[in-house]
Amino acid sequence: MKKLVIVESPSKSKTIEKYLGNDYKVVSSKGHIRDLATTGKYGLGVDIENNFTPTYVPISGKKKLITDLKKMSKDYDKVVLATDPDREGEAISWHLYDALGLKDKDYERVTFHEITKDVIKEAFENPGKIDNNLVKSQETRRILDRIIGFRLSKLMQSKTGGKSAGRVQSVALKLIVDREREIEAFIPEEYHTITASFEGFTADLIKYQDKDIKIKNFDEAQAILDKLTKEFTVTNIDKKEKNRKSKLPFKTSTLQQVAVNKLGFSSSKTMRIAQKLYEGVDVGKETVGLITYMRTDSTRLSPAFIAETFKYIKDNYGEGYVGSVKKEKKTEHEQDAHEGIRPTSIYRTPESVKKSLTSEEYKLYSLIYYRTLASLMKDAKVMATSVDLINNDYLFRANGSVLIFDGYLKVYEHYEDNEDVVLPDLDSKLNQVIIASDITSEQHFTKPAPRYTESSLIKELEKLGIGRPSTYATIIETLKSRDYVAVEDKKFVPTAMGIETTDKLQEFFSGIVNVKYTANMENDLDEIALNQKDNIKVLEEFYKDFAPLVDTAFKNMEKKEAELTGEKCPECGNDLVIRSGRYGKFIACSNYPNCKYIKKEEAQVIEVAPCHKCGSVIVERKTRKGKVFYGCKNYPKCDAAFWYLPIDKDCPKCGHQMMLKNKKEICPECDKKEQ
Repeated sequence: MKKLVIVESPSKSKTIEKYLGNDYKVVSSKGHIRDLATTGKYGLGVDIENNFTPTYVPISGKKKLITDLKKMSKDYDKVVLATDPDREGEAISWHLYDALGLKDKDYERVTFHEITKDVIKEAFENPGKIDNNLVKSQETRRILDRIIGFRLSKLMQSKTGGKSAGRVQSVALKLIVDREREIEAFIPEEYHTITASFEGFTADLIKYQDKDIKIKNFDEAQAILDKLTKEFTVTNIDKKEKNRKSKLPFKTSTLQQVAVNKLGFSSSKTMRIAQKLYEGVDVGKETVGLITYMRTDSTRLSPAFIAETFKYIKDNYGEGYVGSVKKEKKTEHEQDAHEGIRPTSIYRTPESVKKSLTSEEYKLYSLIYYRTLASLMKDAKVMATSVDLINNDYLFRANGSVLIFDGYLKVYEHYEDNEDVVLPDLDSKLNQVIIASDITSEQHFTKPAPRYTESSLIKELEKLGIGRPSTYATIIETLKSRDYVAVEDKKFVPTAMGIETTDKLQEFFSGIVNVKYTANMENDLDEIALNQKDNIKVLEEFYKDFAPLVDTAFKNMEKKEAELTGEKCPECGNDLVIRSGRYGKFIACSNYPNCKYIKKEEAQVIEVAPCHKCGSVIVERKTRKGKVFYGCKNYPKCDAAFWYLPIDKDCPKCGHQMMLKNKKEICPECDKKEQ
């Protein structure tokens, strides 16, 4: 029986085809093949009056692919839909099923969470059918996002300088704006600390006559210093052995957070590299997926992998390092559909595959590998010591800790801050007087909660149950690309546009654009996936609340006056103004829609370097989405084009024109090969 296998990714198709026999042909849909149309009421592609019936059309450039797949499917006995094992993948399978005109007898649905020969073969030996509840859940999410996104984005563009709004995006932006306002409203409070210095250690004042003490100003600090002598009595020495627990395996959100903090990768970059590691890498004699599926809410590991890893730990580190399986307390929003993110084999060490990976792939694979290995190793042990010292009823305390068993830190120490604080042996000094070399006070001020970083925002979104971890990278990129936030010192700062957009949405949509409503909607989507809620009723309840709010906002929201440019429209003579669209600002006629003139931007000639390909000059251009790139003025005769600023210098390795990237000189060709 000959079978046509359809997956999303071309690289995944190449990997899987090597595992299957000659009876299988593996092809790629290259992601989604269809999306909602932009026709009908408000251009939603959704018939709201007819049970929210969606109209689907081929995604741009996919019409021929669908035709080819449909034609190809007739030459095979079965079509195997092998898209990703989540709601998005299930939806892609359903769209393929529907667009290709398949019948139940014509197809099989296969899922797998890692791309290795044994797992792929087992999956194909145990096919199933499409889970229509997962499809309904994903379709409901898409319809909600389309209705909210289209209606609110149109509102923002017509009334404010904002470019877009969205179900999750706008709530994430509100968190950033709210935090900024907390910081602005924060009033610092002065406080002082007092520290005594001894030979080899220091101790801090914590109590007076067994009561906690707070020192508010210089005068209070000086009054205490005046009462202290340099003679301290050692009143208590407490030593306790404590466990430092090993970390759980990664799930999507924690991988993104740790990769930001430890590797300096953005969440979008992390997911892009993880996708490559999942889909397959040529490691010499075979092409194999190095990690399991990277979109997961779970930290669970398979029993077979656990057994394999326990043996690996015992053989390589000794019986004393073999740990136990730690379980994360299941959260309200966790789906636990499949395993956590782990290497497909613990025997495939980072060093053994290093030659097959780019430097960034190697860094991320190492992080995932050692995190998983560490999760199944024994906890580390530290000896925590505290020493209490009394001086005229003032209690000072010194704390220290020393690692006495490295446990999981044997493999994970590189990713953790773990410095010993060694206190001298004072056992013989108990109840005796020791002399301080100095006693000092220091002024401090309380600080507000910090601005969100990419890592802390992801953590907060997950904690609040907003959106899905697999969408966080896209949400963050949207906030940045829409100029709603700027990044300063790796922290998010809302722009004036971001603040204005948030304020307008809160003025008219506070009941919907908030944490609780958005989190409850995620619960509804989860229940649809479990066949516990009707998707049409969920949409009806939402729209009953949403529609009147939109109508009121379009009617009553004050419109921001367009900024005049001082120029006149060449077509009708009215003023030209600066408007905001989805892809940024542009200059257009104020008489719109009667006059639809839009001023075309002229390319800016960059005088810093000639075009090394043809000798002409480089000009600054913009993509349709407003992203700047640099290309030859001679285009299309010369196709030289770069994302980074060209400089008048050739690469010593390959001769290509050098660029400036983050103020560093790079060769785009050599850089591309490393990527």
